[in-house]
Amino acid sequence: MAGPASPAAPAPAPFDPSTLPRGRKFLIFGVMAFGQFLALIDIQIVAASLNSVQAGLSAGPDEISWIQTGYLMAELVMIPFAAFLAQALSTRVLFALSAGLFTAASALCGAAWDIESMILFRVVQGFVGGAMVPTVFATGYALFTGKDRAMIPAILGSVSVLAPTLGPTLGGLLTDAVGWRWIFYINVVPGIAVAALSLMVIRVDAPNLGMLRRIDYSHLAAMAVFLGGIEYVLEEGPRREWLSDPAIATGAWLSLVAFLLFLERSFRSGGPVVRLTPFRKPTFAFACVFNLVIGFGIYASTYLIPVYLGRVRGFSSEEIGTTVFVTGGAQLVSTFLVARLSQRVDSRKIIVVGLTLFAASLWWTAHLTSEWGFRELLGPQLLRGFSVMLCIPPSVNLALSGFEQAELRYASGLFNLMRNLGGAIGIAVVNTILGDQTRIHAARLGETLGQPGRAAPDVVAAMAQRFGELTPDPAHALLMAQAQLGQVVARQALTLAFNEAFQLMAWMFLAALVLAPLCKAPPLPAAAPAKP
Repeated sequence: MAGPASPAAPAPAPFDPSTLPRGRKFLIFGVMAFGQFLALIDIQIVAASLNSVQAGLSAGPDEISWIQTGYLMAELVMIPFAAFLAQALSTRVLFALSAGLFTAASALCGAAWDIESMILFRVVQGFVGGAMVPTVFATGYALFTGKDRAMIPAILGSVSVLAPTLGPTLGGLLTDAVGWRWIFYINVVPGIAVAALSLMVIRVDAPNLGMLRRIDYSHLAAMAVFLGGIEYVLEEGPRREWLSDPAIATGAWLSLVAFLLFLERSFRSGGPVVRLTPFRKPTFAFACVFNLVIGFGIYASTYLIPVYLGRVRGFSSEEIGTTVFVTGGAQLVSTFLVARLSQRVDSRKIIVVGLTLFAASLWWTAHLTSEWGFRELLGPQLLRGFSVMLCIPPSVNLALSGFEQAELRYASGLFNLMRNLGGAIGIAVVNTILGDQTRIHAARLGETLGQPGRAAPDVVAAMAQRFGELTPDPAHALLMAQAQLGQVVARQALTLAFNEAFQLMAWMFLAALVLAPLCKAPPLPAAAPAKP
């Protein structure tokens, strides 16, 4: 008979990164926050340069949109997967690999020789860069305690909003100054620096390489098809009449089937790549809803204002950048305010104020006319920039407080995924509203102008008489007058559609307020005890 088994060696106690010296913690956090900034600014840096890229690569209008879509699809898949990789490889190795490969992919994007190679390199860039976004949130919460932790959501929230806002402006300036390829080459030097510093300074956990042998590849594939499919449907749907297009319908069906398989493997797999256990906490689930709505509002409003200025007002890229840049200044001001408030005020109260002010800014913007410009948009943009920082940090605090180590990583990935999903849904919804409601308003305006007793015939006749000075043919002059009036009607119809999109978003933010009382308030930070 075998004797009693010898006792197993005790497992080493997990390393607590909060015990690191304060200066070392801020160095680690600063390196990672800058890496996050690089990944996020590249989402929108090509937005103002798409025409130049299209001409440089001889791409068609349908092909060029995939420079954005491919990046977003790949990033959406990596964000929840990053928690698994951080555990398996360690935060240090994952972040250094992410930054290094992101830098290499950026250089390849700059050297792309045709649209197919550009799309491939953008997909790689989005996938590898996406790991930096949730990793810095989880590491920030693991590193800091007490009042120092209260600053983390404010700083990262500011980075999350400022980077996409600055992207189009920076991309447009670089394209005008040195050419579109430099919107990618500019990442090379800072990317190398982030990768090198990550290897040198980040020491917050140990790898668990055994996890790589237990990975559930069916779970990973299901997640990739589900998230990639839904991003494809949301990006391409408004342009292709949604499910009436066979490709969109196929993508939606595959995404649904993959989602069901993803859920099945999440609960029954022995080595899931994403754990849904954070959703057991109701406050985390409510915070994810907040983040979905916030992502909807941030990305959709950031998208709508430049489109309005370009299509309705005819502003140049430089004029658009100058008009929207003021939002970033208000965000910086409120960052310092919310960092102090987070130490003294219940997060639920802060987010109620933030959501209310954000809704007010959207409702204010919903009174657009076809003549609004920098002066008229200044007030609502300043209010929106100020209020967004009263939304993001408290939602981060509500979501991530109370989680430790591995579960904190999964919670961070899922939480950040919600904001990106909200942004994708938001842009798809407002694009659909613009297309559908513009047609409806144009038809109604046309019917109204054509009714007996209206002055439209007299206006057209007067315009035709004026155009008669340019052409001797009265019929041609009449056609020119009718076309001119048609442009006015189309511009007014489009403006009304913009207003309806902003009204919808305002109501969404007000509806989200009902969730605030259902959340459990996280404890206010206390001063961290002095360490000998």
